[in-house]
Amino acid sequence: MKKKTVLVLIVLTLALSLVLSGCSNQTALTKVKLSEVTHSIFYAPQYVAMSEGFFKAEGLEIDLSNGQGADKVMTGVLSGQVDIGFAGPEASVYVYNEGKEDNSVVFAQLTNGDGTFLMGRTPEPNFKWSDLKGKNVIGGRKGGMPAIVLQYVLSKNNLTTGKDVAINTSIQFAAMPGAFMGGQGDYVIIFEPTASSMEKEGKAYIVASLGKESGQVPYTAYFAKKSTLEKNPELIQKFTNAIYKGQRWVANHTPEEIAKAIKPQFPDENNEILVSAVKRYKEQNSWKTDPVLLEKDFYLLQQIIKDAGELNKIAPYEKVVTGKFGETAIKNIK
Repeated sequence: MKKKTVLVLIVLTLALSLVLSGCSNQTALTKVKLSEVTHSIFYAPQYVAMSEGFFKAEGLEIDLSNGQGADKVMTGVLSGQVDIGFAGPEASVYVYNEGKEDNSVVFAQLTNGDGTFLMGRTPEPNFKWSDLKGKNVIGGRKGGMPAIVLQYVLSKNNLTTGKDVAINTSIQFAAMPGAFMGGQGDYVIIFEPTASSMEKEGKAYIVASLGKESGQVPYTAYFAKKSTLEKNPELIQKFTNAIYKGQRWVANHTPEEIAKAIKPQFPDENNEILVSAVKRYKEQNSWKTDPVLLEKDFYLLQQIIKDAGELNKIAPYEKVVTGKFGETAIKNIK
């Protein structure tokens, strides 16, 4: 009887130690507050890194919030309310040029081009950019990537903003779909899955892809305060590793597999819309296959911003961007 009691105690002790070990592993995860500019299928590699456990494998737990605009995301980063911001690199350029001592530094790039789609009120299978002459387009916040790339695309098609085409930059990004459906503007630019949802409901129709027309542009990236990168390089490296794993996973899987992986982030979205949206982004090479923001791409971006009349001074690459975390991830993850 005594032997049986001892055996039971041993089993209970082992079980308790396993439970405590599990709890210990959970508490060992480092929480990272991440603010994204908006919630979109456009950011699929990030959501894959979350659902496939890539962040967890790096010892990180992501506390994700929607900043609803690059300016708000940047405010969160600079004020210390969030650890990492995810928005257009232009936000970091503006902060550096303002002379902020502890400026934000971009350490990883996710998207390879524009993720918005131009939507009109009726189907236009034969749409040409020249059709926008004399029209009003709801284009996002002044100085933000959506409005800047829209101006870039118009310029490429010999259309002058303010003369040939009016861009409404007075409406907050989150309010743009509602404003358009409420009767404002002739056209609007929208991310997925909102674009496909509006189209399915017959409230607007995709007529063109800004991503296809603009080509390769460093559209969305991760940044943190310079002091954060200096004090917590291991955390930033682990975060970048997870993002790179997400990029590789997306590059090697089908739209159906990607849609299934990101479904937890869009639980109420129609599966058909998820797949078609992922397919659109994949076909137009929206996702970068590694996290390094190249110097040439950074200066191309600034030239586009300057041409849009939103930049007076070009910021030096080495002050606003670091490629070391992305390069380390590429070197170590096979």
